[in-house]
Amino acid sequence: MDATGVLWGLCADDSRAAAALAVPFLIPLAINAHHPHRTAALAVLSGPARARHHGVASREEFLLHRNDPRRHAPDTHDDYGYEVTGYPAGWSVAAARAAITTATSTLLPLLGDSDLTVRVDAAYVLATAADPTHTIRTALANGFATEGDAMVRAALLLATAEITRAHPHPPTVTWLRERWHDRAEAPEARLSAAVGWLCLTDQSAPEELRRTVDTLADNERAHAMEALPWMSAASGTNEPGLLRCRRCMLHPEEPDPEEVLWGSLF
Repeated sequence: MDATGVLWGLCADDSRAAAALAVPFLIPLAINAHHPHRTAALAVLSGPARARHHGVASREEFLLHRNDPRRHAPDTHDDYGYEVTGYPAGWSVAAARAAITTATSTLLPLLGDSDLTVRVDAAYVLATAADPTHTIRTALANGFATEGDAMVRAALLLATAEITRAHPHPPTVTWLRERWHDRAEAPEARLSAAVGWLCLTDQSAPEELRRTVDTLADNERAHAMEALPWMSAASGTNEPGLLRCRRCMLHPEEPDPEEVLWGSLF
């Protein structure tokens, strides 16, 4: 198994204390355009900065940061609980986010990289940083204004929603509503804006949003959007992340395919 695979394994096994230590060393690799393992480093860079997000697709939990190192005491355990090693998981997540926050200025240029995968993964990483001055959110909005690829546009919207959930900004909530409402926008971007907007407001989902999501979120598009790390993380057994978000956020009465599968085995 390669080094990035080991890092993912540590996160999957709830041992982020060790993985968080790797983050400051992965950042120089991720920003080096000539390094042979650059994309692999960037893809796993924010893994230690997130916890309990795999399979999470509800309005209450999706895109949620429970611990912001700039806003909470460094010894806050929050509700992440403890790792299998007994180490407070919140400490590991906060340490990884602090390292990414410190490197914000070096990571921001990746939003304009020629490789669209790098642009997507850079947005995913930057969404975990503390952004009290809205520097990152501004960069995401500027990138969206010039971005031509539909999937990257969707990533920029999800990153904007995630960082706005950590640092509330009402104008951005309105802006996201305008994005899913815009029929001229790419379907992937409209869907991401709708999901992001739902996570940033307590308002009931408008009928127009429901129709938009139900119409655009077909199986083919849902599988294509698994290329977005937010969606691949939200996915469950036999249920792509987009469809899981649609069910959890808009149709909670529908059965969970994973529970149905497990129920059929016993």
